[in-house]
Amino acid sequence: MYVLEQDTIREPAAKQVGAFLERSREQIAQRWADAALFRTVFTLSRDEAVDACKAVVDALALVAGSGRLEDLTAPGFDAVRDQLGRTAASRARAGLSPAQIADEVAALRPPAVSLLRAEFADPCDPRAHESALALTVLMGTLRLVVMERALSAGEELIERQRRQLLDVATPVIALWEGVVAVPLIGTLDSARSQVVMESLLEAIVDQRARYAILDITGVPTVDSLVAQHLMKTVAAARLMGAECVVSGIRPAIAQTIVHLGIDLGTVLTRSSLADALAHTLSRLEKSPHTAGASVL
Repeated sequence: MYVLEQDTIREPAAKQVGAFLERSREQIAQRWADAALFRTVFTLSRDEAVDACKAVVDALALVAGSGRLEDLTAPGFDAVRDQLGRTAASRARAGLSPAQIADEVAALRPPAVSLLRAEFADPCDPRAHESALALTVLMGTLRLVVMERALSAGEELIERQRRQLLDVATPVIALWEGVVAVPLIGTLDSARSQVVMESLLEAIVDQRARYAILDITGVPTVDSLVAQHLMKTVAAARLMGAECVVSGIRPAIAQTIVHLGIDLGTVLTRSSLADALAHTLSRLEKSPHTAGASVL
């Protein structure tokens, strides 16, 4: 029953807050433009910061007008969600932790509440208290929206960086005309195997390669999953018209392959990259002594 009474009281208060935000838009934006959250992001001009603040105030007014003070999915936030995400991401790149960014958003509340209370002649007026409470709840929701966008932007950045690291970690090297190689270092999981396959197939097309060498000298262990990835890559290369050679088969890896019962009978293997290159050059009827290398 208490919750229902609070909701009944808060609904008109939310409408009042919405009206307050609309008529005080300029004043709030001017004060917020000097807050760290906006001042340190919109550095070209203060007017740019003020405009960004106005957009946020407008969004808050829409949310308050709808009465959905605690709803992160309220349509009013849609217009500024991306902007808030970029702002939070910019602060994160400046070295701020999520907690510090949240504190900067929280710092926007006191100036707005101060302006709201100034509209009431009697500071003890119950309406002043209810309106201030409604505005506080709304600013808390804004804080959550910012953090939600910051976390989402952080995840997207991590994924992009992960993809970039995969690309850097799997270079395709042109060893000779018609011969390309991929030196693999580290664990070969499903995600990285896909990058290897895509990079190798692109290189086969671009270089018109007839031979492709997969060097696993830097792969610490070969299990059934790694072998499966290698077989798929070899099969894909064959479909593109290139013969694949797997090099770097050390004694320990050879024993592991035999122990696991992995059948590499259809895959041409060599103990070292040099042996694999010599094999491909002999097949190309070229001498190996002038081989050069360039990273694609």
